[in-house]
Amino acid sequence: VQRYTYVPTLGNLSFAVPTTTIKWCVISELELRKCNDLAVRSPAFTCVGKMDHDACITAIKAGEADAVTLADEYIYKAGLRNYDLVPIIAEDYRRNAEACSYSVAVAKKGTGFGLKDLKGKKSCHTGLGTSEGWIFPIGTLLSKGWMSWGGADNQPLLQAVSDFFSASCVPGASGYQTLCQLCKGDCSASSANEYFGGAGAFKCLAEGAGQVAFMNPADIPASERNNYELLCGDTTRMPVENFKTCNLGEQLAHAVVTRRDDTLSELIWTSLTTVRAKICCLVTRQSKQPRDSTTTSIRWCAVGPTNGPETAKCDLWSGNSFQPESGTPAIECQTGSTVEECFKKIMRQEADAIAVDGGQVYTAGKCGLVPAMVEQYDEGKCSTPGTAASSYTAVAVIKKGSGVTWGNLKGKRSCHTGIGRTAGWNIPMGHIHKKTNNCDFTQFFSSGCAPGADPTSPFCRNCKGSGRTVGDEAKCKPSADELYYGYAGAFRCLAEGAGDVAFIKHTIVGENTNGNGPDWARGLRSEEFELICPGKDGSVPINDYESCNLATVPAHAVMTRLAIKGRVVDVLKDQQARFGRHGSSDNFRLFESVDGKNLLFKDSTKCLQDVQTDSYESFLGQEYMTAMKSLRQCSDNTPDLEKSCTFQSCQ
Repeated sequence: VQRYTYVPTLGNLSFAVPTTTIKWCVISELELRKCNDLAVRSPAFTCVGKMDHDACITAIKAGEADAVTLADEYIYKAGLRNYDLVPIIAEDYRRNAEACSYSVAVAKKGTGFGLKDLKGKKSCHTGLGTSEGWIFPIGTLLSKGWMSWGGADNQPLLQAVSDFFSASCVPGASGYQTLCQLCKGDCSASSANEYFGGAGAFKCLAEGAGQVAFMNPADIPASERNNYELLCGDTTRMPVENFKTCNLGEQLAHAVVTRRDDTLSELIWTSLTTVRAKICCLVTRQSKQPRDSTTTSIRWCAVGPTNGPETAKCDLWSGNSFQPESGTPAIECQTGSTVEECFKKIMRQEADAIAVDGGQVYTAGKCGLVPAMVEQYDEGKCSTPGTAASSYTAVAVIKKGSGVTWGNLKGKRSCHTGIGRTAGWNIPMGHIHKKTNNCDFTQFFSSGCAPGADPTSPFCRNCKGSGRTVGDEAKCKPSADELYYGYAGAFRCLAEGAGDVAFIKHTIVGENTNGNGPDWARGLRSEEFELICPGKDGSVPINDYESCNLATVPAHAVMTRLAIKGRVVDVLKDQQARFGRHGSSDNFRLFESVDGKNLLFKDSTKCLQDVQTDSYESFLGQEYMTAMKSLRQCSDNTPDLEKSCTFQSCQ
């Protein structure tokens, strides 16, 4: 489809100039990044940056831009005679259309006040004149009689609102000092104001600038919803999930707006459909973001403290990944205290990728992330594109001669790789739940170490921590700082007598015995350990894992956002060519850990291979998905982040 723009020439003559490029208007760094991701997927799109939506509307009228996504109050303005723009595509919010169409009042849990108690409080708004941040909340306060205003003849509405709240951030309300007092940057309705838009209003509340935020519930980050409540019109409070019954009003969906041009409209629709773009990805939900990553770099998330072993390895990787052509490293490092914190950073676009196990793939998938590459543990399959994804076997290991069997596990002490991990938790606890139908696993095992469990739980009692004698905050934390975390950590827990059984991967015993592994494993012999499994009495040798195991499970995968999956794959392919098993660099090895085990990637990784699907369900497979859904019947085994992400929203 071609668009024809008529350009004036000599006299009254004009010529049709064909073009197939759609100039999308964006108003922030975040929107620009998303637009650039869209343009990478389709050459039909280019990006035009403007300061605010008013400027975009003017640019589209003038032909300097072609399209923008607007909220309802701007759609109305764009349709006025002096602009004469039209909405052509409404956003589809998939499973729950209403999730993106309500205005709510949000406050931190435990703050105590209700909607009628807001006089004298500090408020955060998405913007002056916006439905969710201004029209509905101010209209509600006025209609309930909780805010006084004698009408426009008496005083401007802005002055009445200024008198009601002690301080506010109302982007676009320049000229009213109180209404701009809390804003960060300036008071404009643009990215120059960090508290502009839905994400900005939430940030205003989260950072403690305001006590209440008026916003769209879809802009409350999934990972944060348990920390906040909604203020209802009947003066009660409700959880964020109750936005349908506790809200200030319902607004129209956002829509793509352009000029009155059937050919242009058809081009926009066809191009967006072709790339299956999520239109809401270009809606303003601003937050202050780190600087743009270049198209040849990605931000990797390391788990643990900023001075921990994963961060140290990532920093070494980053230093060796310098690109002379761009003058920047291909890898930049971010740090999350846990895997879940890294997921949150990737969701917030503060990081781009992390490699995790199947159980964590499940959680990440529930939160909208997708698998990009998978670890391959078979060297022979690295040179064969399109081979089946690598897998490994989950096993239960005991000390030889201990007398522990699967039949007498009840009451024993257990060693787990971590809460929510595949071989260390999901698979064995799935077997136990199937046997007992009891979700309280503390009634099955007497104690143990399952990093990530509640610190007061018996599953933290036997954890080792970092080894410090005092002030050890690492105990039971799901990071490499906890010495019993991960595959090697769970085996160490068993070897050092802190547990009677270890749930790990089938290769771990061999990797940490017979002279292999770190200092703590010296002197251990593989024949000192055996396997137990459901349906078999007694125990079997370690190398009989094919006949005695808990399940065969998917390999670890690199998780990222769908919009940047291509970039992540390209960068990682380049990096493993330089630093993989057959790379040319002697300064750094991607799949080796010097100061720990399985840092960033599993040490047994031979290469990374493309994942051919964007679906985490397809990647994990039906058998694993069935096991996970069964285990999720036990709500205590569902990570808080995963619970939050099942809240219906358009994000």
